[in-house]
Amino acid sequence: MSKRKRAQYFRYAQYGLLILLAVVIGFTADWAQLQKAFLNVDTIVSMFPNVITVALKNTIFYTVLGFSFGLALGLVLALMKLSTVGPYRWIATAYIEFFRGIPALLVFIGVFFGLPLAFPQLQLTSWATVMVALGGVGAAYMAETIRAGIQAVPKGQIEAARSLGMSSSRTMITIVIPQAFRIILPPLTNELIMLTKDSSLIYVIGVSRDQYELTKYGREVLSRSPSLTPILIAGLCYLIITLPLGYLSRYLENRTGGKKVS
Repeated sequence: MSKRKRAQYFRYAQYGLLILLAVVIGFTADWAQLQKAFLNVDTIVSMFPNVITVALKNTIFYTVLGFSFGLALGLVLALMKLSTVGPYRWIATAYIEFFRGIPALLVFIGVFFGLPLAFPQLQLTSWATVMVALGGVGAAYMAETIRAGIQAVPKGQIEAARSLGMSSSRTMITIVIPQAFRIILPPLTNELIMLTKDSSLIYVIGVSRDQYELTKYGREVLSRSPSLTPILIAGLCYLIITLPLGYLSRYLENRTGGKKVS
């Protein structure tokens, strides 16, 4: 038997095993109990339209706030890390390593409770707290992505710009950064997905009902629900956000020729 035939039979065997597994699960699972636990129709009806008009809307808004702040701060940190000035590099490195090394939950607690204690005159709203906490964590990851993108720009382009009389700052702003962002769009989209899921940590700062995001809203409905349906609906709403972003990331990666940054 040829090597190609063996590979073909092995592939068929895997298909058969998967079909068999699906059949076993289909006949042995207690679907009535699963439906009772996760698909309570009355609970689903009670969650609409607030799960969309309040929770989903707020989740998207929180994510956009955090991503915008994180992208701006991440760009500054990336430039600091690439700077020839030692203290800039040390500060950027310390920030990136610290915020990449601690759980995002601790950042939310630190921003919500720590900043008012350190700066009594600073009164952050819930929106501002989310922006700083979520964006502060995202900035540490985006900074490394942006730095790798800047370093991936061919040096010949920088040399050509400098030979035309451009200053270092103008070269960076008009030549390097636009090309770097074209390279790093796919990983930035992945970071946007991560921030969407990290927005579920907002519950620690105690928001009002009209500021609930998906997880907080799901937990609130769960407390008076006879089933786990609210958690399932919240998860499906997250997929409404993350699945299109995942497809967008793959599309952008194909558009940029599959270039990756590390």
